[in-house]
Amino acid sequence: MKTSPRWRQAVVWLHVVSSVAWMSQALALVVLMASGAPTMAERLDSVLLAPMANVSAFTGLLLAGATAWGYFRHWWVLTKFALTLVQLYAGIFLLSPALHRAADTQTVAGLQIAGASLMASALAFQAWLSIAKPWRKTPWSPAAKPPTAPTWVFIAGIGAPVVDVAAGLALGYPLPALSLVTLIVLLGFERRGRRRRAQRPSARSPRSVPANSSPAS
Repeated sequence: MKTSPRWRQAVVWLHVVSSVAWMSQALALVVLMASGAPTMAERLDSVLLAPMANVSAFTGLLLAGATAWGYFRHWWVLTKFALTLVQLYAGIFLLSPALHRAADTQTVAGLQIAGASLMASALAFQAWLSIAKPWRKTPWSPAAKPPTAPTWVFIAGIGAPVVDVAAGLALGYPLPALSLVTLIVLLGFERRGRRRRAQRPSARSPRSVPANSSPAS
């Protein structure tokens, strides 16, 4: 069960593109709200920013779980993991409803501009973490380096967000349902399979010599 570098690189590419789009659109939200255009800001959030945030989060979580990086082996990955969850839930339950109210009342609060600015700043910090990879390993880092998932996991990592974005555009709102199900199923069952494969003896390891044998036999 080999891993195709091209499919893994395709998921990395999709993660980078969606992350850059997420950050740039967060900055666009700041400009639109500061310029007194809450209707355009709300439209940008629902049509572009929310789908890109879902794709970025899904591909990032998939890459961490399906490769040797893991979620809890390195402090910088764990930090990105925590920031991603905070940004997603803050955007869903705080920023998006506030943008809807601002579009209805045509008034923008300073907290909304500050929230979008913090989102863009956190994304920029995450980009630095991905490049610098600072800090040491966590105390929970296992000694054995887990193997990379097979190719079909990364193929699903491309297909699931594409289907979700298409469904969200057709229905009028982002729908990360398939991505969430894919992440749970793939990283749950595939992680177990990789652990079993990692525990198997290597085919290259020499066979043990019987105790009653001698070099001359």
